[in-house]
Amino acid sequence: MPATTPLPVTLTGRHVRVEPLSPDHLDDLFAAGGGDDEVWRWQGGPTPHTPQELGEKLTELLANGAYVPFAVIHRASGRAVGWTTYMDIDAAHERLEIGSTWYGRAHWRSAVNTETKLLLIGHAFEELGMGRVQLKTDHLNVRSQEAIARLGAHREGVLRRHRRRPDGTWRDTVYFSLLADEWPEAKARLEARLVARVEARVEARP
Repeated sequence: MPATTPLPVTLTGRHVRVEPLSPDHLDDLFAAGGGDDEVWRWQGGPTPHTPQELGEKLTELLANGAYVPFAVIHRASGRAVGWTTYMDIDAAHERLEIGSTWYGRAHWRSAVNTETKLLLIGHAFEELGMGRVQLKTDHLNVRSQEAIARLGAHREGVLRRHRRRPDGTWRDTVYFSLLADEWPEAKARLEARLVARVEARVEARP
């Protein structure tokens, strides 16, 4: 049987909750990453410097039927700290992409991205029946490439001169993927990394 097209859903982990994105998340999202050029550097389009500008981006994303967008909620604070989406969805061919992802700078290199991807990739393979999950990023975005590689995704190649950046320059796009039969091993590594992060944080407390 073919895979199932994803619908808005809430997925809950220890550190984050991933829930359907809505305008109600706007204030938290602006507090997390509004006006931060480094957060928006690779997102396409100008940095939103006001809640209204970020709201326009949010509204545009919600209106695009090709995406299933999620807010990422930091459970300890109860606040939205970024968003992410399922995109390029093709249930007939059992594949989708996770992308258009950003988090406030305070949550970079934390458990937030690791657990968010653990929840979304797991849902795609284990509940939706997908056979392939892909991720992509600008070839200059080394931080993103390293984060994707840490998920256990395989670097597949580069599409040269693939997309024009907002400043008019051309980006090459680096593609990564995970396949369903690779997921159990990757999942175990991600779960172990989350445990290690928690243990390291406990040991670092005075």
